[in-house]
Amino acid sequence: MTFDHELTVHVNGDDVRAVHYPSAHTDGDSIVYFPQKGAVAMGDIYVRYGFPFIDINSGGSVQGMIAACEDVLRLVPADARVVPGHGDVAGVADLREYLQMLKDTTAAVAAALKTGKTLAQMKEQHILGAWSERYSPPKAFVDTDAFTETLYNSLRGHTARHGGPTRSR
Repeated sequence: MTFDHELTVHVNGDDVRAVHYPSAHTDGDSIVYFPQKGAVAMGDIYVRYGFPFIDINSGGSVQGMIAACEDVLRLVPADARVVPGHGDVAGVADLREYLQMLKDTTAAVAAALKTGKTLAQMKEQHILGAWSERYSPPKAFVDTDAFTETLYNSLRGHTARHGGPTRSR
């Protein structure tokens, strides 16, 4: 079964609604909402391991991630369970915090771009340092420099060099 934007199926008397977001983590992301169960599975649009990996080489963008999270927050009730692509099940408040991080880090990089800063200067000045402790723990899948590069490339409409941003191991 395939769909372009949205699909609702009925399973054991419950609705199951899938919604495609064309430029979030990649260009092929969907969330699956279970209204009668009060749950939404978000895949890699929402992760709990730290900064997200946004695959801009495969059509992803920070703008799409933000739009998808905003849409999910409009869709689900306040007590919904939010299932991330990685990490423990969360609540709506956790998703709001993650969305705010996406917005704030994007705004920081956008402001630096507006003043003419280069990517190297942004990394050197640690412009995302305020979020590093929470979203870039030791051995993070996506470290602060990699996320800075992702935001920089996403806002400039570029794909990352060398097949994607550098990730710490």
